[in-house]
Amino acid sequence: MRSRKQTRRSLFFATLGAFLTARSFAAAQEDQPGTSDRPRKGDLLVVSEGDRAGGIIVPDDVRLGEAPLHAWPKDPKTSVVRNGSRLNEVLLIRLDPGEMDEETRSRSAEGIVAYSAICTHAGCAVTGWLKSDVGDNDVLKCFCHNSEFNPRESAQVVFGPAPRRLAALPLATADGSLTIAATFVGKVGAQQAG
Repeated sequence: MRSRKQTRRSLFFATLGAFLTARSFAAAQEDQPGTSDRPRKGDLLVVSEGDRAGGIIVPDDVRLGEAPLHAWPKDPKTSVVRNGSRLNEVLLIRLDPGEMDEETRSRSAEGIVAYSAICTHAGCAVTGWLKSDVGDNDVLKCFCHNSEFNPRESAQVVFGPAPRRLAALPLATADGSLTIAATFVGKVGAQQAG
């Protein structure tokens, strides 16, 4: 029978080994060429956080009425996830196509739209999905300075100091997965100080 000391030691080394393996995998992923490249036409989309991080996104993963799904683009040829720049993270939202303006609908796939997760005001992360301060619909919200964006109207600013809408990422579907149909429409992130 093993002593408690041996069991704790074994558990410690097993945990340490798992941690170092995960850390080296993450470091290897970050060092791969292409991780900071902007999203490209044909890229797949993968979940960026949580239990499913890295999993390829299919349209059924994005449900009507639910909070946005955070995603990274992934090169389908090299399998490199483009997570080397926070400017590449996108928010995926399924909307009722009847509520979208024509411009938004033209960039959607099966009612799913994609917008940059970076606010155009100060470059903070857009993390909120809640009722607007000025209307009845859910909007994307940046809690840094309370800017709100209407995803049904090309993520136009509906409240707060943001100077322009969020950049949109046109979507398509291919082989049952969500893919990127074109590069970002609009500038990603905040204005640079001049």
